[in-house]
Amino acid sequence: MVRTVSSLLLAVALLFVEFAHAEYVEVQAILGDSAVLSVGGARQLLRPGESHDGVTLVRTTETTAIVRIDGKTHTVALSRRVGTTYEKPREKIVTIPRNSRNQYLTTAMINGRSTQVLVDTGANVVAMSANTARNLGIDDSTGVKASVETAGGVLDARQVTLDSVAVGDIRIDRVDATVVQGEHPAIVLLGMSYLRHVKIEEQNGILSLSRVE
Repeated sequence: MVRTVSSLLLAVALLFVEFAHAEYVEVQAILGDSAVLSVGGARQLLRPGESHDGVTLVRTTETTAIVRIDGKTHTVALSRRVGTTYEKPREKIVTIPRNSRNQYLTTAMINGRSTQVLVDTGANVVAMSANTARNLGIDDSTGVKASVETAGGVLDARQVTLDSVAVGDIRIDRVDATVVQGEHPAIVLLGMSYLRHVKIEEQNGILSLSRVE
């Protein structure tokens, strides 16, 4: 049955979600397959699959709005209330000062072990020497054979997948990496296989990595 424009405009769903900090989510109207949501007082028109402040519209029907909040799906009838908890997505930020050599060095946890890393947006993946890999308990013997071109020539390498890489509170799981046979690079290069998951900003000698979770 096709819904008329007037019936769509009158299909006002009141979905109140209790917040721990006196915030709320309200579905104010259903317009076809879209819905007008008010999240913490900010009004937003969402289509299926779109999100606003951690609230995702899954789909609508003539009499309900289906939303996903904090990983839980709620089917809400018109003028019905659902109780839940909701927290705004938290932005995690790590700041790294530039050193005297214009490098951004910091400490990372790779597979749960601490090591120094150099932020390198020119590297496609996280890269480390075989010596460093051994110190971090990384077994590259089953990795895919590869080769890397360096200033000293072409070196054998192995492609592996790290369980996790964390810089501060920003942890990324299943990160591609290259283990170069020998002692170089002396410091782990934090390449784009990690950095593509974060927002990067540089200002006044300070590099900021941030991620909303």
